[in-house]
Parts: sequence; C-alpha cells; structure tokens
Amino acid sequence: MRGRSRQETPPSTSGSCAAPTPGIRKTSADKSPLFAADLIKKHELEKDEFRPLYMDFQATTPMDPRVLDAMLPYQVNYYGNPHSRTHAYGWESETAMETARKQVADLIGADPREIIFTSGATESNNMAIKGVARFYQSKKRHVITTQTEHKCVLDSCRVLESEGFSVTYLPVQKNGLVDLELLEASIRPDTSLLSVMTVNNEIGVQQPIDEIGRICRSKGVFLHTDAAQAVGKIPINVSDWKVDLMSISGHKIYGPKGVGALYVRRRPRVRLEPLQSGGGQERGLRSGTVPTPLAVGLGAACSVAQQEIEYDHQRVSMLANRLVQKIMSAIPDVVMNGDPNQRYPGCVNLSFAYVEGESLLMALKDVALSSGSACTSASLEPSYVLRAIGADEDLAHSSIRFGIGRFTTEEEVDYTAEKCIFHVSRLREMSPLWEMVQEGIDIKSIKWAQH
Repeated sequence: MRGRSRQETPPSTSGSCAAPTPGIRKTSADKSPLFAADLIKKHELEKDEFRPLYMDFQATTPMDPRVLDAMLPYQVNYYGNPHSRTHAYGWESETAMETARKQVADLIGADPREIIFTSGATESNNMAIKGVARFYQSKKRHVITTQTEHKCVLDSCRVLESEGFSVTYLPVQKNGLVDLELLEASIRPDTSLLSVMTVNNEIGVQQPIDEIGRICRSKGVFLHTDAAQAVGKIPINVSDWKVDLMSISGHKIYGPKGVGALYVRRRPRVRLEPLQSGGGQERGLRSGTVPTPLAVGLGAACSVAQQEIEYDHQRVSMLANRLVQKIMSAIPDVVMNGDPNQRYPGCVNLSFAYVEGESLLMALKDVALSSGSACTSASLEPSYVLRAIGADEDLAHSSIRFGIGRFTTEEEVDYTAEKCIFHVSRLREMSPLWEMVQEGIDIKSIKWAQH
C-alpha cells in the first residue's frame, strides 16, 4: 500500500474562487483538484486482491533491483542520444552504452565489438538466420536447424524456404538431445548455417554446443545458437564453444524487457545482411537509436549474473531437486521430460499421466505456471517440443513446466509441490482412465469405438 496516503490527500488550493487550471479536473467526491500526477496512478494491489506465486521463470523474470538502480539515471537525467557526437549529453550516453556492451561481452567471453544491441532474442534470431543465409546465398543455399527450436527460429527457416533455400529440420532423440552423427551427416557442401539452441525453453535440455561447434568449424559452416535461456545461468565461452552467432535476451536474465543482443564473431569473420535500413548504427547491422537505459539494464543484468552465476546455479539445482523429489515420491506415473543430466535444472517439465494439463493448470491457479512456451500457450495443441521427443499424445497434453529462478524460495517450492500433489490426486480420482489403470487394464491395448 505504499504511496497511498500521498495520493489520497491532494494539495488544496487557497481560496474558493481559484480559476480552473488546465490539466486539473474536479472530482465529484470532494471537489478538490487532482493534478496530472494523480491521474497516472501506480497500479497497486487492492486490499484483498489475489496474487499467485511466480513459477514461470522461462517465460520472463522479474527485474533485479540492482538492474533498475543502474537504469534509472539514464531514464531521467542522462537522456542524450548515444549517437550524438557534438555534445556531452551524447558522450555520456555513448560511454554508458559501451560499458554495457563490454558487460555483455565479458559474460560470454567475447570482444565488445562483437556485441550488437537488438530488441530481444526474437530479433537476434531473425537477424542471424535470415542475415547469414541471404548474405551467402550466391554460393550456399542450405540451412540446418532442429525440430525443437523456438518458434522464431523455425518461422525464420520457413521464410527462407519460401525464398528458395533448402532447410533440414533435424529430429531429436527421446531425451531431447540432437544426434551428433546425424547432424554431421546432414552438412552439405552448400550448407551456410546451422542453428541449435543451447538450453531448450520448454524441457530445459542442454545441447552439446561445444561439440557441435567443433563439427561446424571443421566443415566451414557457421554455427548460431539461441542462448536466451542459457546466458547468465550456465558458464558460456564463445571461443571455446566455437560459436559464430549467439542470441541473448534481457528479460530472461532479470533485465528489462525489450532489449537483447546478438553476438557476431569478427575472426573468422561472419557477414550478414541487415534486416532493417537506416542510420547504420551497430556496425551497420542494426539501424536505429540504441535505447541507452535498456542497454544499460542489459549490461547490469549480465554483470550481476556473472557475479552470481555459481551461487544461483547451486541454489536453483537444490530447489529443483526438492520440487521433483517431493512430487515424485508422493504420486506415481509422473514423467520428467528431457535428459535427466544434460539439462539446466531451473526448467522442470513434468507429465502427469491421466490428468489433463490444462485442468491441472486451472486447479493450480494460485501458482503461475505454464504447460509449455508462452509464445504458443494460447493453442490447445500439445507442445511440438514434446511431440518431437516422442512423448505420447496423452502425456504431451498432461505436461506442466515449473520455472525456478533467482528469487524463488523454499516455501514457494514446498507450497507448489503440496498443491500439485493434492490436485493431481483429486483429478485422477475423477478420471475413468485412472480407475481402469488401478483395475489393471492396459489402456494402450483398448480399441476405442468411433462416435
């Protein structure tokens, strides 16, 4: 309820005949003037307004207060255009922007000149895939990706197909990992780019990017990785991994929304065709004024992540293990999707057999969870990622993704586990399929009659 008292007592005007001032309106309640500041009220929770626990850290993360502290001066006092070269306002913004560029580069072991600021990982992915493919299209017209990539990668590849490129969509194994022999065999003399995400946003599996990097470098193919879910959470070094392009998102690492970055290697040099035309900012690859406060926020988020990456990883691992053990020890027929070892622990995707995922989500309304990617959660189709790992249709429909992050507490994990156990048991008791299983009937052997 912070700030409520100040808003409830607007300043009074001396004299009853004060002329109405522009921007002030009388309220019917007390006839006292409300200034413009009062018209733009902060959203505050009502006294009894309900707020669920947040367990969806793969969709987005809350901003770290340290990031907000770094950004605020550039929202208010230092508002110059970082590309203005003729006065101090521009210079101080440019200095802040370049400091942020170095903070992003340091987190992934890159040179600051290799960091291009973008509006987020979706733009970075589009730039990398379309940009590289189009630049080298006179000699190479083949691109490789996997079936479990983020939608913006798959859709960028579809656009390339419509332009006459050939695209190979590699299947993944049951554990969600790509088969390296199949990947190597798929590379052709005319392959320009291979795009594989580092950590999957739905099932949390971590692809062996360092091994894929070695294969690509030996074959003369550029490697792009969508590392939105990995940067700041696992140690990354673009030189060791031999990655040529890497997409980064601000709001997945406790930074601001609306900003991201694309790492573009300088040696061996990667060329790409820019998506948008304009003033030629960001090495001519991404025209448009860089939003200084957002860039500063991304830099601060990367700096904080670099300091806390080890502590965060240990804590998130502990909380994830606690959640999984509590749920799996209390209820049977729970499947963890994705490889149990090669994974980022903060993304836990569980399938609860004989329970509809959507009904479980609705039952767990006091915990903010999802049944897959936020980008496709409006669809009732089962997740294409779970279909790609060969999950049964019914299990794909019964999956819930638990996201654990920097600000998750043990109490929240315990509460989520208890609620989950209670509602799964309750929904199963209502399920005729569960009843049949308890009676020893093999559901897969039943031939259901068509209506």
